[in-house]
Amino acid sequence: MEPNNKILLESGTNELEIVEFRIDEVDGKGNVVPCYFGVNVAKVREIIRLPETRKVVNSHPCVSGMIKLRDQVITLIDLSRSLNKNTEGIPADRVIVLEFNRIVVGIQVHSVSRIYRISWENVEPPVKAIHDANITGVVKMEDRIILILDFEKIIGELSSTMALAAPSEDLMLANSALKRSTRTILVADDSAFIRRTMCGSLREAGYQVVEAENGEEAWEHVQAVRQKCAESGQPLKELLSMVITDIEMPRMDGLHLTALIRKENDLGELPVVIFSSLASDDNKMKWRNLGASDILTKPDLPNLVQKADTLAL
Repeated sequence: MEPNNKILLESGTNELEIVEFRIDEVDGKGNVVPCYFGVNVAKVREIIRLPETRKVVNSHPCVSGMIKLRDQVITLIDLSRSLNKNTEGIPADRVIVLEFNRIVVGIQVHSVSRIYRISWENVEPPVKAIHDANITGVVKMEDRIILILDFEKIIGELSSTMALAAPSEDLMLANSALKRSTRTILVADDSAFIRRTMCGSLREAGYQVVEAENGEEAWEHVQAVRQKCAESGQPLKELLSMVITDIEMPRMDGLHLTALIRKENDLGELPVVIFSSLASDDNKMKWRNLGASDILTKPDLPNLVQKADTLAL
């Protein structure tokens, strides 16, 4: 599982591997309805049977307790409660251990089936009929639909220590705010939760911000800016000063977007910053080799404006 995923994280092939799992639900007639979900293999450390669980006093209702995984004690999340599923009488005896944003957490699920390797082109944004901010992508299989979950949002909302932090007030009030107003930053992220945090901070600091929900939208905007520059003779930096992109996005991921930008000579000076929960030291080196100007992780977000100032001004 690990070697293939490492290749995907460094090559910009616009592919991913997902682990499919189920959270079953009891409907109004008492029937068990299977619900299929997916998570990027890159976030999965291991999959285990539910071990002995120790309850935590005054914890969030979605926290089942703590479990010991070898020498590490980790928080166990009851995913069915986070998703507001009625699962009465259905045992959730499998645990997917996730690692991202420098945290390790266990996700309690009903079953885990298999791993699929798919193209991001086959991952569609959620349709308007799916009114769930926890879902960032939809994969249509022959006989079912797999929903890709926004685990950064789900887990971040359960604990203030895991939540995204805003930039400091000192940076927001810096004297460079006037100059920032002449700079435009493109932010591509399929998570409305994360996108709102980043874009809000950049706008408060004075930057002009364009939002894209996936890499395909971001690339279309970059192409439009290139065309406008060609017609007007304006320098690229006056119309687009920096791109910040997530990796995991429907239609086109951030690595493929980065690779496309770096293939164009006229975009060579455009700073591209990758924001990802998968930013291990090993991955950071690979992404820089792919052309990333810098890497952002959740703990770096208080310094988001400062990083933007370094690259965009």
